[in-house]
Order: sequence, then C-alpha cells, then structure tokens
Amino acid sequence: MRQPAISAAGRAVAAPNQWAGDDPATDLADLPVPDRSRWVVPLRLAAPLVVALALWAYAVAGTDTTALGDFGLVGALPVVFWVALALLTAGFWVCVRDPLRSNWWSLAYTVGLIVMERATQALVYPTPLYAWAWKHDAVIEHLLTAGGLQRGDRLGDMAVYDQWPGFFAAQAALVRLTGVENAAMYMAWWPLVSSLMLLAPLLLIYRTFTQDRRLIWTAVWLFCVANWVGQDYFSPQSLALALYLGVIAIVLRRGGRTQRGIRSRQALWTVLLIPVITAIVISHQLTPVMLVAAIGGLCLMRRYRDWALLVTLLLVFLAWNLTASLPFLRTAVPEMISSFGDVSGNLETGYGSTPTGTGPVIVSWVSRVLSGSVLLLAGIGVLRQRVLRHRARPLLLLAAVPLLMLVANDYGSEMIFRVLLFMLPGVCFFAAAALLPPVRPLAADPVGHGAPPPAVGLRFAVLPGVVLLALTAAFVPGYSGKDRLSYFPPQEVALVQQVFDRAPKGSLVVAAHRNYPLAYASYWNVRHYWFLDDAKSHVEEILKDPAGTLARDMAAVEPPGRAYFLLTQGQIANSEMNGMLTADQLRSIETSVAASPLFEQVGRNSAGVIYELKRTEAIDGSALTAGTGRTS
Repeated sequence: MRQPAISAAGRAVAAPNQWAGDDPATDLADLPVPDRSRWVVPLRLAAPLVVALALWAYAVAGTDTTALGDFGLVGALPVVFWVALALLTAGFWVCVRDPLRSNWWSLAYTVGLIVMERATQALVYPTPLYAWAWKHDAVIEHLLTAGGLQRGDRLGDMAVYDQWPGFFAAQAALVRLTGVENAAMYMAWWPLVSSLMLLAPLLLIYRTFTQDRRLIWTAVWLFCVANWVGQDYFSPQSLALALYLGVIAIVLRRGGRTQRGIRSRQALWTVLLIPVITAIVISHQLTPVMLVAAIGGLCLMRRYRDWALLVTLLLVFLAWNLTASLPFLRTAVPEMISSFGDVSGNLETGYGSTPTGTGPVIVSWVSRVLSGSVLLLAGIGVLRQRVLRHRARPLLLLAAVPLLMLVANDYGSEMIFRVLLFMLPGVCFFAAAALLPPVRPLAADPVGHGAPPPAVGLRFAVLPGVVLLALTAAFVPGYSGKDRLSYFPPQEVALVQQVFDRAPKGSLVVAAHRNYPLAYASYWNVRHYWFLDDAKSHVEEILKDPAGTLARDMAAVEPPGRAYFLLTQGQIANSEMNGMLTADQLRSIETSVAASPLFEQVGRNSAGVIYELKRTEAIDGSALTAGTGRTS
C-alpha cells in the first residue's frame, strides 16, 4: 500500500531526537526566495568589498615598519587600514543578513577578511616573522642537507624534530619540487595559506548542524577574528589543525548515518582516514591527543558509534610513540606525570612570559578581552538558542573536551593558548548564534513555504553588528601587537648570517635569547647557548661581570671551532617586552664585552653586533677557566 507523503515539518516532529546530521536546524531567513536572487548581483553587496580591499591595498603600500614601537604593527598602520576593516565588516554583516544573498558573497567577504588579517604582515615586512618559523626552516634545511632523519645526542634538543617529521618532510619535498632555495622563500605567506585551509572543514562542521547561512558564515567569521593566538605560522601545528578539523568534519557529518548500521561505509571511511590521522600523528605531539579526546567523547555520548576509527587512531598513535618518538617520551613522561593535575601550575606563563611595558600589557589585555567576549557570547548563545543547544550538542562537547588538557600538562607554558585554539570551532558557533535571531526548527515554522522572512528590529541588526565590528578590530592588536619582537629586518638577518658563514664546525654561538632569525641555522654543526634560559643566579653573575663570565662560559670550545657572542634587536625586544632584562642591561653587557681584551668585534650593523672570543692561548693571565658546560 502506498504510504502518504510527509512534509519536512512532519519529519521533524516525527523524529525529534534524531541528531543534527540528519535534520539540521534552519531559520525563516532560509526559506526559498525567488530564482532571480541567484543571478542578481546587488551593487550594495559588491561595493563595500571592492572599496575595502582597495583601501586596504592603499594602506599596506603606505605602512612604514622601519621603527616599530611597543604596539607593534598596530602603531604603524595608517587610519585607512581601520576604515577598510570597518567597511569590510559592515559589508559582510549586510551581506550575510540579506535574504537575496548568495553563499559566494559571504565566502568572498570571509576570504577578504583572511587576506586583510594574514596577508598584511607578509606584504609590509620584507622578511618572515617569528623566530620559531626560522627554526622550522632550519629543520627542513637539515633534512635536505642530511638526506634523511638523524638522531643522537649531537643534535641535542633538536633531535625531537626528527621524531615528528611529517610536516618537515612534506615541506622538504615542496622545496625540492618547486626548486626554491629554501622554505624561507615562501613561509611568510604560510599564515594566509593555513588559514584558508581551515575554511572547508569549518563549513562542513557548521553545515552539519544548521542550514541557516547567516549562522554558518557568522561562525566562520568569528573563528577568524578569535584565532589570534598565532598558531597559523609556518609550523607543524598549523597543518595538523587543518587535518584535525577535516577528520572531525567527516566524523560529524557521517555520525548520524552510522546509526543505520551500514558497516561497509564505516569501514571504508576508516580506511580513507588512516592516511590523514597518520599524518597528524607523525607531525605534531598535541593534536593527536586532542583528536583522541574529541572522537572518544563523541563515542561515549553516542553521537558517533564507529569505534573502529577511535581504535585505529589509538593504534597508530601508540605505534608511533612507542617506536619513533620513544627517545623523547622517555625524558618527557616523568615531567608530564609530575605536572598532571596541577591546573594552576599548568596555567602559569613562567619566567620570561610576562608582558612588560605599556604596549605589551595593553595588547595582552585586548587579547584576553577578545577571547573572553567570544566565550561570553557562546554562553549567551547556548542559553537563548534552545534548538541549537539540543541539535548541536556535539559542538558543545568539542568545545569542552580541550579543557581536560589543562589538567594534563603545561605544554611549555602554552597549554592555555592551545586549549583556546581547539575550543574555538564549537565556541564560535554558539557565539554566532548569540548575535542572530533565534533559530527555529522546520516544525516550528508558522510561515507558509516560500514566504518572505519577517522584518528584524534594530536589536537584531545594528547592535550585533557593532559587537562584530569591535571583535574584528580587536583581532589586529591581539595578532600583530607584538610584532616588535617577531619581526627581524633584513639587517638582522644579514648580521646573523655572517656568524654562520664564518663559524667552523664545532663552534658555539652565545646570545641573550633565541629570538633572532636563523637562530638554529647549522644546528647540526654549531652549538647554541642562550643565557636568559639559564637560572636567574647565573644571569645575575653575567650582570655583575659580563665579559669575564661569558668568556668562561665560552672557553670550552675546541679548535677548529670558535665562540661568538651575538646581540641583536630581536633579543632586546623579546627580553624587554617579556619582563627579563631591560634594553639598558643588555647594552651594558655588550659594552663590557666590547671593552674586554678577551673579545674582538667581527661584525656590526644597525640591527646588532657580533664578538668573537679570542683564542685562550693568546690571552695573558688566568681570566679563562674551564667552561661551565651550559651549551646546547
């Protein structure tokens, strides 16, 4: 007998407990509109985007970064940049709320935002940012030079990178494939590339729980502006995050289908995801742990019932950590055990991580307010959007699971930032819901199919737009407000290159801090010692007798190796802005070294200075004694 037809609203009523993957929520704004909306391109949607990008290009061309202050790039950007950002945000808000809008326009505005956020630095700075990015370039160079992975004590703490080589091996292959000189030729653009890679999985995740385009795109926009923590730079975690979100997107979108017992599809998806989870496991230490916790949580709450993927992930994770990465874990596990459960200790930033000075303190607070505001909006969204609270419960879980990591470890005083990063996909979804009218299920739709959406009052238009604009503007100081210590001008790069051009194998480079470009260049042949990483007592010894103490620290170098003291503006900026030594204290150390007969100056420019320790046999007296062994 033929079954009677059931409307979409009827299906929603008949299966109220069916999870989000089968019956995503919608809103009145998503009811069908006339076909002409697909072809008409309103000038009011295109104009703000085009004008904003033109103003941004003009602002970038007029930005002078030769003398950055305590507010980093924020103090160097002209007013036109802020006008462009405001215009882009206003245009997006109008576009995303327009019933005649197209997803393509929302995508265009979002890509425009990412370009403004992540391409500005690549255009205004002639050299790549971040000492850690330069460090990763050195790892790739070592991989290309050695022709393969190497382990052993002679690599020191850098041997750990050979135990998680996925990202570096992929980049080494890219360098060879493209024929560029090294990864530094393109790594300044990596934040833009890695941010664009997140768009597809984010859209897939959000479309699993709603068909409301306003909610989807506002959530993506908020993710872009709330992601200020700077993990999008040239690093393994940036690639691992994109792969992590890709796995989560697939798990969520097929989660509802697993309830129907299609075992063959489960097995197929598990097999297809093995290369992805393997790439995550061999590329980064923390991301696989987050993935295990996320998928395990979904399985336990019965929103995802394919345990095979979780078991496969655990097997790959354990296989790698009990073989390739075992040398690192042998030394790291005792420390992990000692810090387990110490939440307050895991939240501490530690020495050398406390913002100091008006600019760094204000930038730090702006970042905190930005994150706190998004978290507050997410709480409001959870409370007022009852439908989403039920249908998007997996996103609540994914936002909460990373908090467990605060119990486990401090992750080098960075765990709080990594936890925030992994919380953002879920948090931003509900934060976006707080800025929009209540989402209604299809069953609650009182308007006839095809009817136009009702008018929305000022409360749901202007005020949320102002909030979105404020959050978007706050991203800029949070993301680039510390560029004074992240940017290394060409003069600093050239000065450091002089050291490694002249340093024989077995040499030692001593510096105040590792915050300078090429700090790890030739790390397989040249040792490094950064005295601000040492105990405070030894730093105080250096302040009392800079030349004598440093000379003793550097004296153990055996010929043909030489010992060099390097001081650059990047070290001074990092030390001063993070509450270590002041610029005057570091310059007094340099003055003492310059006046000492134990050293000779071998290089200097506007970005810093290089001194070489003279051969001990050429020095009269007993100023030098056995080295302290504080090298790495």
